[in-house]
Amino acid sequence: MAPTLIKNPTMPASPVAPLVPPSRSTRRSRPINERASSERAARSAASSAEAAHDAELVRRFNGGDEPAFVEIMTRYREKIFSVALALLRNRADAEEIAQDTFIRAHRGLARFRGDSSLATWLHRIAVNLARNRYWYFFRRRRHATLSLDCALSEDSDATFADLVATDAPSPAREATTGEFSALVTECMDKLDARHREILTLRNLLNRSYDEIAQSLGINVGTVKSRIARARGNLRSLLAEACPEFAPD
Repeated sequence: MAPTLIKNPTMPASPVAPLVPPSRSTRRSRPINERASSERAARSAASSAEAAHDAELVRRFNGGDEPAFVEIMTRYREKIFSVALALLRNRADAEEIAQDTFIRAHRGLARFRGDSSLATWLHRIAVNLARNRYWYFFRRRRHATLSLDCALSEDSDATFADLVATDAPSPAREATTGEFSALVTECMDKLDARHREILTLRNLLNRSYDEIAQSLGINVGTVKSRIARARGNLRSLLAEACPEFAPD
């Protein structure tokens, strides 16, 4: 008769794996992955909504609704301008490329089949136009120049135009010039007729000594000496009116 096997009650029948809590990195990765997935889904939904709206605008325009194209320009003008500016580095050229892009789009939107998004289609037109413009100027060495609208650096809004001196006077300079002109006119009126006449011919009308001599019927030497005396008298009158004009 075979012996009967008796199980030891103190020993477990089979080993049981202990429970191990998930690591911190695992607990953190789940919310991050879920958030990233939700963001991708939101972007995808927004992109689909944009594409649907663009398709509706194209349909309306091709149906004769001209304001639909105005809305297309409003939606994409800044983006198209930015693309052209990045390629050409010239604001005037970028403005022209943006305008040409929408002119091309207006003419060709009836042939737009929707194989790509409207944004991609407009982007492709702008890039092609900008490249053509770049190579046109490249052959004429335009690439070796910089637009005055270019920024001095990536961290500054100042442009090269800000460094170029202008002939336009400042408001303060305009006011000072006006006051001085009025003072000179007042002192000129105090000169005798001969001196006032000869300074007018020389300083205001820019006549030569020979022309003044012929006009007044005197010789060139007399013209020079009379001009010298007239200028001396004018300086004296200016010094009386404004002591800062005195010789000392």
